[in-house]
Amino acid sequence: MRVFCTVTGTQGHANEVLPLATALAEAGHEVMVTAPEHLASVFEGAPVRVDPVMPGIFEVMQAIFSLGDERRKNNPDEEVVVDNRLQMILWGGGPHITSTFRTILPIAKEFRPDLVLRDGGELTGVLVAEALGIPHVSCPSGPTNVTDPAGLLPFLNERRQEVGLVPQSDPWSIYPYGRIDCVPSSHSFTQYEVPEAVAYRQPATLKDTEGLPPRLAELPGDRPLVVASVGSALPTVMNLKAMGINPPEGMLEPAHTLRAIIEGLSSLDCHAVVGTAGIAVEDVTPGDNVIVMDWLPQMLLLQAAQLFVSHGGYNSVREAVRQGVPMVALPQFGDHHHNAERLAALDLGVHCTDVTAEGVAAACHRVLTEERFTTGIREAHRRMLGLPGIEAMVSYLESVVAKHAS
Repeated sequence: MRVFCTVTGTQGHANEVLPLATALAEAGHEVMVTAPEHLASVFEGAPVRVDPVMPGIFEVMQAIFSLGDERRKNNPDEEVVVDNRLQMILWGGGPHITSTFRTILPIAKEFRPDLVLRDGGELTGVLVAEALGIPHVSCPSGPTNVTDPAGLLPFLNERRQEVGLVPQSDPWSIYPYGRIDCVPSSHSFTQYEVPEAVAYRQPATLKDTEGLPPRLAELPGDRPLVVASVGSALPTVMNLKAMGINPPEGMLEPAHTLRAIIEGLSSLDCHAVVGTAGIAVEDVTPGDNVIVMDWLPQMLLLQAAQLFVSHGGYNSVREAVRQGVPMVALPQFGDHHHNAERLAALDLGVHCTDVTAEGVAAACHRVLTEERFTTGIREAHRRMLGLPGIEAMVSYLESVVAKHAS
């Protein structure tokens, strides 16, 4: 079986595809990944071919906001707001899809795939599969959870018409062969009605690591360990500002959020490790109980943690559930706000809306001391551990191709 993968966006999007692409290749299938140049390194060491031809986040965001500007120009009397819902729709179905399709279709034709496996927020793969007459399946994805299929349909049909494909009438036409997720259906994070996913157990790690650095491994066990991280997407998004593109509407200043986290955890009776993703945080002095690092081995460190403070990205949420760690979420943009509300509804943690040192400390204290969060995360953890391993997804994808060919 030959599998053609499409990835765009940030490192988290590539991390969603990496385990499945690797498992398919290790099972003897030929796998080719098309990704932006800045994400090619995510697949280093994996037994797959990588072609760095996909647009980066700058090109995608530029296309989204240029479309908003165009609509404002054509409708001067109408207030055109590119809110979060529309941003997610345009991420999947904006005008950049047409040029991306024309770039990667010849590559796909030469590769002759039997299946397209796409990052859930990457919709060019849908059109490539339709053009080649082959099935396509989406990977676990935050954008998938918060993209309105009905709202997306007219935009994606515009793209279909631009490249000579037949428009579709079914909003679920992006899932005719199913979708894959890493959480049990009882704990789904989907915001809109979509087909139930075929789920597998979130991997405990993405790549082999050398173990925790001694500084972290030697932390005493006398107090709870709190891990905090703002994810890999925020530095990328903030770089857009330097390129003349405003960050997503409603996004907080990451340095302000990190400052509140560091100061809040400094006041708690805990050990804390904070990953800044390289974002400079000035005018803050961490307490003796807080270690601040640019990057931290998040998935490994969570195995020893009692609380995870994050931006609420879907990868981070799944990783915390995989290790049975309750959460405090300080959402920034995209799917983060929905994820924060959902994890609070499931008693997996707290959606912290008071982004101050006092607000962060209070939210962390709640999660560390209230029994309902321990109960909630235990249930989710056990249900995730009841899901099959990634080998089941290889069999599932093989069956999709076999059924389509019969």
